[in-house]
Amino acid sequence: MCQTCEVPTSDKGRSNHMTHQRFARLKLILGDEGLEKLAGATVMVTGLGGVGSSCAEALARGGVGTLILIDRDVIEESNINRQALAFVSTVGKVKAQVMEAMVADINPDCTTYARNVSLNRENLGEVFAKLPRPDYVIDCIDDVTGKIEIAQWCAENRIHLVSSMGGGNKLDPSYLKFAKVNKTQYCPLAKAIRQVCIRRRIRGLEVLYSSEVPVNIEDKGSGTKAETVGTMSYFPPIMGQMLAGKVIRRLVGLEDTPLAPRIGGPADDSQPPTES
Repeated sequence: MCQTCEVPTSDKGRSNHMTHQRFARLKLILGDEGLEKLAGATVMVTGLGGVGSSCAEALARGGVGTLILIDRDVIEESNINRQALAFVSTVGKVKAQVMEAMVADINPDCTTYARNVSLNRENLGEVFAKLPRPDYVIDCIDDVTGKIEIAQWCAENRIHLVSSMGGGNKLDPSYLKFAKVNKTQYCPLAKAIRQVCIRRRIRGLEVLYSSEVPVNIEDKGSGTKAETVGTMSYFPPIMGQMLAGKVIRRLVGLEDTPLAPRIGGPADDSQPPTES
């Protein structure tokens, strides 16, 4: 939303009518109170690939009032099979900027903060300090280092976080489930994250992962993701929608919210499951 723009007086009635209609189906389920909670919420999405772009889209369509959108990449042709912001017309454009424009086209009343940046230990604190404090962080980036730094920051600041694990070489979305990272299986990314969390004493990290045994793809020698990690068109978007749905339900109080991740303390099995 442009902070300096005003709706012309003659168009204000039409604008209010459009806003009402935009969320009419949501209102039937959530009521005015639920819509107000979402409009007042701030959600950060890190990583705007196959999972993150669909997640951000669902949050915008769900009426979340403020979205923080972070990604380091530009759109490539290979993204078209699975990413909500990838079209022939957007190849070569900055993902964060394209996602920001999509959100504005879905819900002009949504305030967005788009950042084209690669998050790491050196800059993460500085980048996040210049942004509103989120009610929830949804981590959809695909590298171990970045995911760990986000988890560490959320744990140190007691900010709610749910993190997407790997969807590569998976076929069946019915295997997707939410769990603490120490309860995952058949997910190489979750295994790597779990091991670092143990070393850093990060407790209570909630993830969305697939317990499906991954498809075995023969390594042709390069070892690169482009040749060893395949992705079905539907799998990452479903993960993104599930993450958005989980956070929306918690923001409006339809589901209990688990404790935010933390540094140290008793093991996850000894902690209460929710804030209530």
